[in-house]
Amino acid sequence: MAKSVWACAPLPNPIGPVDADLMLFHSSVRKELSRSFGATLIVLTTVVMTMTLIRTLGQATRGSFAPQDIMLAMGFALLADTPSILSLSLFIAVITTLSRMYRDSEMVIWLGTGFGLLTLLRPLLRFAWPVFLVVAALSLLVLPWSKQRLDDLQQQYEKRGDIDRLEAGQFQESADGQRVFFVEKDAAGKLGGSNVFIATREAGVETITSARSGRIENIGTERFLVLENGQRMDRTIGQSELKISDFSQYRVRVGSDILGSQDTAGVHSRPTWALLQDRSPPHLAELSWRLGLIFGAINLLVLGLAVASANPRVGRSTHLVFALLAFVTYFNLLNLGKIWVGSGELSFMALMLGLHGGVLALSALWLTQRHNNWHWPTGRWLSRGRASGARS
Repeated sequence: MAKSVWACAPLPNPIGPVDADLMLFHSSVRKELSRSFGATLIVLTTVVMTMTLIRTLGQATRGSFAPQDIMLAMGFALLADTPSILSLSLFIAVITTLSRMYRDSEMVIWLGTGFGLLTLLRPLLRFAWPVFLVVAALSLLVLPWSKQRLDDLQQQYEKRGDIDRLEAGQFQESADGQRVFFVEKDAAGKLGGSNVFIATREAGVETITSARSGRIENIGTERFLVLENGQRMDRTIGQSELKISDFSQYRVRVGSDILGSQDTAGVHSRPTWALLQDRSPPHLAELSWRLGLIFGAINLLVLGLAVASANPRVGRSTHLVFALLAFVTYFNLLNLGKIWVGSGELSFMALMLGLHGGVLALSALWLTQRHNNWHWPTGRWLSRGRASGARS
């Protein structure tokens, strides 16, 4: 009895073996990039947070911020530095990952299959495009907002006035160093006090004013200290003559009202759309910095792919040193270009094309040279020179 045999043909694989290997390799590259990027980001953020905290504490001791606003000011300053941190973290992650693959001969095996370095640009861009979006959002939207908040904190502390900074029973020097205040006892809400003492030195005249009580009044955008039942003594420096006068009420201007005054925002804290509307050199300079943070992140990715390699004759930290030097050089040129654009010595388009276009062209040329394995024919020229020397 004949047996029937059913032969099942294999189903066609929509993804070829080469494509499957390529996808697997790209997936492994992205996973290693994510681990390296996360670790680098944590380390750099910790370092920048420490440096920002030290800088903010120094500014607080100089009277730029209120002591209770130190952590808030540090947070806003860290937000302003986040685009640079993300760009550097991505740059280091690309160089570290690819250098490790070269060192462990994984890249040699991959390149031996016929794929070049340009094939790695796709997984790198697929991994980095969310980072680019975050850098763009931070540079164009969050950076001016954080700068504005820092300015507000600083201005509010400076505009609190000398009276607001008074503590009962303590002498308080004014911000300009020309006045010394003393209040024995504060009233509720610190809007008034008893036994007020003020020593002033202005235009070569020393004035000492004392009063039984005092209170703060806001008239328009100005802030005044109203003293009641007191005495005032005036003396010209270098003379012994005193001028003494009694008063039942005396009004002294001590600053401006915070809520009633509105300051014009600086260029660095203006929204991006406002910079686009006003094409003055300071606005174009600030716009070049914000756009430069975005273009810099993209160029550093291409540059990292072009320069990543492994040399057994040098240490493993060489690529990190190069990454830091390249990043510092790039961003110093970006800062220098911002100064030149702001002073009118360089146009906005010249900076964009010269710096960012030049770095992109150099990185692309370097990457193409390594992809095609181009070499200068120095050995051929050297052999020809030796042959001609032997003939002679």
